[in-house]
Amino acid sequence: MTSTDTGVSAPAVETADDKAALPPRLERPMLVQLGVLIRDMVGNGKGAAILVLMAALVAILIGNMVGQVRLNTWNGQFFDAIQKKDLAGFWTQLAAFLWIAGLLLCLVVAQTWLQEMLKMRIRARLSALLLDRWLKPRHAYWLGFAGERGAAADQRLQEDTRLFADFTTELGVGLLQSTLLLITFTGVLWGLSTNVTFSIGGETWQIPGYMVWVAILYAGLGSGLTWLVGRPLIALNTERYAREADFRFALVRVSENAEGVALHGGEADERRNLDGSLGLVLSSMRRLSGALSRLTWITSGYGWLAMVVPVVAAAPGYFAGDLSFGSLMMVVGAFTQVQTALRYFVDQFPRIADWRSAVSRVTIFRDTLKDLEEDIGSQETLTVETHPDGKLVFNDVALSLIDGRTVIDEMTAEIAPGERVLITGESGSGKSTLFRAVAGLWPWGSGTVQVPPAEDQMFMPQRPYMPLGTLRQALCYPSGPDRFTDEEIAAAMERCQLGDFIDRLDQEDRWDKSLSLGQQQRVAFARVLMHRPKWIFMDEATSALDDDSQTAMLSLFLEELEGTTLLSIAHRPGVEEFHTRTLHIARRDGGTRLFGKASRPVEKRHGRRWTRKVARLLKREPAAGPA
Repeated sequence: MTSTDTGVSAPAVETADDKAALPPRLERPMLVQLGVLIRDMVGNGKGAAILVLMAALVAILIGNMVGQVRLNTWNGQFFDAIQKKDLAGFWTQLAAFLWIAGLLLCLVVAQTWLQEMLKMRIRARLSALLLDRWLKPRHAYWLGFAGERGAAADQRLQEDTRLFADFTTELGVGLLQSTLLLITFTGVLWGLSTNVTFSIGGETWQIPGYMVWVAILYAGLGSGLTWLVGRPLIALNTERYAREADFRFALVRVSENAEGVALHGGEADERRNLDGSLGLVLSSMRRLSGALSRLTWITSGYGWLAMVVPVVAAAPGYFAGDLSFGSLMMVVGAFTQVQTALRYFVDQFPRIADWRSAVSRVTIFRDTLKDLEEDIGSQETLTVETHPDGKLVFNDVALSLIDGRTVIDEMTAEIAPGERVLITGESGSGKSTLFRAVAGLWPWGSGTVQVPPAEDQMFMPQRPYMPLGTLRQALCYPSGPDRFTDEEIAAAMERCQLGDFIDRLDQEDRWDKSLSLGQQQRVAFARVLMHRPKWIFMDEATSALDDDSQTAMLSLFLEELEGTTLLSIAHRPGVEEFHTRTLHIARRDGGTRLFGKASRPVEKRHGRRWTRKVARLLKREPAAGPA
């Protein structure tokens, strides 16, 4: 390995504030947002099920419309029979009602089933699209640097997609149904309006389509007032969901760190923080409740008046004798259908406001995931490529935080297969940033890092990732639990001081909670022992181990994993002797400089029976020594 002394600017510590530096993006108009999401869901031939369900729903709604027209005609005939005291006609109309109601019932049940299936399909398709983008290589990590646009990914992927699917389906079906009924019953009501006449001063006159204009005027007045009073609901709903997400995050944070809070006696402080987050939620709910109360004056008053407005409007025709009682009921029924369709906006405005907020949040999250690489590419970035000879080479590498502050400047070094290199330095000097850059997680900087093939690498952070599921799954991760035999897993666990857990291999648990950090780090070493990668990158991977356990774990690289290339970041004493080379990032006058020096490796420990046993059980011979 070769290295050159490099000057580095004053070290900077990465903080949460550094994670909000990706540029903001303007929110697109509502219809554009909705069009983008629909195009994503039905594009590329993967939305066929959604389109089929939509077509079936349209057919059902048309059938329902025909049934409603027939029911309105029956309504007039039924009340005419009552007015005439026609007993035979009364029973005939009751029989007709049974088959009309039965048909409409079947249509309503079919509509409900199709509607729920459409909700499910929309949610499944949208969730799949977002999950595909979220779990693209490095995207979930980079999303943490997107500020508010990428916040609360769990809510976007679970709650907001559910709301979008539910509201889009229900509001879409309701709007289409109202439109069909409006078109149909406007014609019916227009024809019935010819029987509504006015007598003034002995003269009789008529207004063409009189009842239609009354319905339009009434619905227009209600819709206009609803828009004026309810418009703030859109912003208030968006704010409320954001505050709810913040409060949920604060609760999860306390739950995940309950031990640390208890050890520091920080319950009172956490309570103050939670009270603050809850206060913001309650404040947004208070403003939302005030807006909803004001809107209720309009919507409820509108609904109550709708019971008498059609009767009052059609009363002149009835009392003049131009309308029979049955015809009056038909006019009232048609008027109700028309004004109900026209007032759809009034009745659904609170839900429309919720839906509008959900569309906005889902679209912003989708755009943020889609444009992550573009946002990162707009800044000066580090080039990471595969080395043709399987080496690790840093060529004039400079690393910076995403706000432009430099961490490491012009680092040049080469690490050959078989070496064991230790990187040391003070906190904030850029060691962990260098670790992330090698992994391809940290693109901010310049220069070129040439890395060995990805399939030859394994990374060991300070806190190992413990997937949900059984201990076997955690040990075999990222491979499947069937890749290794019980004997191989047991041998690796014994070697890594996890023998007490062998009988719990197939037990499901929150292993990130039930295992101490030291035990989790030993699980990470067991993974390495089973997978036997050619290159291992460790970042404080032994920080929670006692000295004897650290020695036992690092001795893997002198025995079972002899010849494996190792790049370590560590502060602990006793680590250096297991490495053949040390790179030390140290502060000097004029900045931070990188120094290279040889280490005195510890002697091999030969003759251990458990070493030979592990090698035999793993069915692999120890690799060749360093090149």
